[in-house]
Amino acid sequence: MQSSSITQQSEQSYSFHLPTRIEFGFGKASILGGHLAAMGVKQAFIVSDQGVVSAGLLSNINASLQEAGISSELYLEVEPDPSFKTIDRGADCFRKSHCDVLIAVGGGSVMDTAKGIRIVAQHGQSIGDYAGVERIKSGSVIPLVAVPTTSGTGSEVTIFGVYSDWENQVKVTVNSRYMAPTLAIVDPELTLGLPKKITASTGIDALAHGIETYFSRRASPATDALATEAIATIGSSLRAAVENGHDKAARTRMSHGSLLAGMAFNNGLLGLAHAIGSALSGHCHVPHGIAIGLLLPHVIEFNAGENVQKAANIANLLGIHNGSSSSLAAQAAEAVAQLVSDIGLPTRLRDVDVSEHQLGVIALDSFKSGMMKWNPKQPSEAEVLELLKKIY
Repeated sequence: MQSSSITQQSEQSYSFHLPTRIEFGFGKASILGGHLAAMGVKQAFIVSDQGVVSAGLLSNINASLQEAGISSELYLEVEPDPSFKTIDRGADCFRKSHCDVLIAVGGGSVMDTAKGIRIVAQHGQSIGDYAGVERIKSGSVIPLVAVPTTSGTGSEVTIFGVYSDWENQVKVTVNSRYMAPTLAIVDPELTLGLPKKITASTGIDALAHGIETYFSRRASPATDALATEAIATIGSSLRAAVENGHDKAARTRMSHGSLLAGMAFNNGLLGLAHAIGSALSGHCHVPHGIAIGLLLPHVIEFNAGENVQKAANIANLLGIHNGSSSSLAAQAAEAVAQLVSDIGLPTRLRDVDVSEHQLGVIALDSFKSGMMKWNPKQPSEAEVLELLKKIY
């Protein structure tokens, strides 16, 4: 990372909050039972999905729980982009189970489901009632352990949960310090053999977390340090992880990069790609990572003129070093576009069944996202629509 951005911000004051304890490393999932026993846990409510079960990823976790004398109940009613109703049903099941800990084993949707269940089980109402910023007034006595099986969302350490209101075709974000998991067990071994498509889409989402946080109007020296390390780590590993899902070195670097990016955006927040992506997924049911892959190169291009040095730094972090700052800034967007293509993600909205007549409402609804205001360059609705037309 070039030192200029740190120097420019060295006299700023900032806050940094990370309430989640982190355990990182190969095989860490197999000692989960010991951590829970030390917390006094007797019965665990495991939130996961059928894909995780079919891949055999719960075997070591279940063995660890049994060895520690902890019984468990498995809850698999998780969908991509979890809905309000899914969270409410899960909370009801958790209450009836009389379990004393929630464990999320899966990707972002699984972890967000468990986060939502925890809040609704403790405080009542529906998860949609907590949409917005800090609308949860007190913490939960229910411990939550997050065990990611993908390298993408960073949800294992974030204070956010994203939920779908399918009746109104929108996705909402619950933003509260009380959403953060108690403990994150980040075990790269659980990502070995993850399908290429999921590796690609979750990986580009993690890269976007790093890049958007680095550009964010809430960036600080602390988030810059995390974000730039995440960009470099993911940028040098994602192709290898997609090409060979059993590459332990690439998988470890992807897990680490995703974790760092989550820590960064937890404090620095995101921007235009995630604002538009939320509207795109809400209206057209485009999977989140696919939406971000479509948008990210064009958002970098849009933002580059607002902070040429940071855009140039991104190019450096992605292995490009020749040219002036303005040339490197332009090459940053090109490098990410090439990466998206190389890992097999779609590059046109028409390729994911988005209709041209939907672009206007997507552009309009992107401004409902709280992330929009942290983008370094504030777009007009017309500029967002033009960006979408360019991708179409």
